Amino acid sequence: MANRVTPKSLESVQRPIHTATGLPNEHYIDPNIFKEESEAILKASWAGLAVGADIPEIGDAKPVNFLNLPLLLIRGTDAKVRVFENICRHRGMQLVSEPRKIEGAIRCPYHSWCYSSKGKLISTPHVGGAGQNLHPSIIKETLGLNEIRSHVWRDVVFINISGDALSFSEVHADLIKRWSEFDTKIYHGGDDSKFQLNLKSNYKLVVENYCESYHLPWVHPGLNSYSRLEDHYNIVKYGKFSGQGTLLYSQFKDRNGQAAFPDFPNLSEKWNKGAEYITVYPNVLLGVQRDHAFAIIVEPKCHNETVEHIHFYYASDTTEAKNRTINTKQWKEVFEEDIFVVQGMQSGRHAPSFDGGRFSPIMDEATHCYHDWVANKISAYRN
Repeated sequence: MANRVTPKSLESVQRPIHTATGLPNEHYIDPNIFKEESEAILKASWAGLAVGADIPEIGDAKPVNFLNLPLLLIRGTDAKVRVFENICRHRGMQLVSEPRKIEGAIRCPYHSWCYSSKGKLISTPHVGGAGQNLHPSIIKETLGLNEIRSHVWRDVVFINISGDALSFSEVHADLIKRWSEFDTKIYHGGDDSKFQLNLKSNYKLVVENYCESYHLPWVHPGLNSYSRLEDHYNIVKYGKFSGQGTLLYSQFKDRNGQAAFPDFPNLSEKWNKGAEYITVYPNVLLGVQRDHAFAIIVEPKCHNETVEHIHFYYASDTTEAKNRTINTKQWKEVFEEDIFVVQGMQSGRHAPSFDGGRFSPIMDEATHCYHDWVANKISAYRN
């Protein structure tokens, strides 16, 4: 078993970027450290769980496993998205085992206790004996489904499992303001606008790679040919978020050379050629361009396995499927180019002499910002 990292070993991560090191190896390869980070970061913060498009219609329900927690994502009769523990309050039976439409009530398959889409316990058949559906010790008002605190922004369903974080709007006020021009209805492209990538790596390496554009010329030579390294800039808000932007976004064109997708309405001139790609700590990667956007939920499966859930959005629900398919394919090629880098860094974390590495004060500031945030969260948890 790997030695546990002490709080002192994170001090070098929290230094100014000129002298800082990256997170120690154990934060990528030790399952015990992963468990600690799950409590200190993933459960204590607003983590990305899914997208609203996973349950587009009233009554849609989808079971989701997050950090081995059985959760249920459901769109209620009031159209609101909610997240519950996916267990019956009677004997802990899993309520929903596969995505489906809830007709009437959420019914436990074991003893048929039933819950509303808002989590209220509404039926307990035979609980007081055959033909007796009530019992004074079974107080329905106190036995509703356990709801997980959630918030939906840009269709991403964020959850705060610990229940004690500041509100999402408070935590991410700066980012919400930064992207206020994109505060408009967005439309998921459907089945042709989503895919998954499975990686043999720690989830943080996926995030770290997304934060910076330094690797563009070597990992993404095709992308760098029209969105060059020198056209990018760092986005850094210590303690909040980080990422990168470009001053030269090339709008997607159809085969006739015309804009394939309509622009989001009322954007300023900044977005005619600009685009930004920001990490919402701890595990959501977002991108905005004038004509489409995307969201990536980085799902940590364990200390060295990660799944990326990638979704694309548009300003209209009438975009052409053939154009969406091409757009998805192009982005998939870009994201797949990152896999060998992320998995290569994971392998490198098994070298005992590696001390976390160094940061370029110019090119790696967004990555250091993320390391600093992680280190601060863990240090606060340990103290």
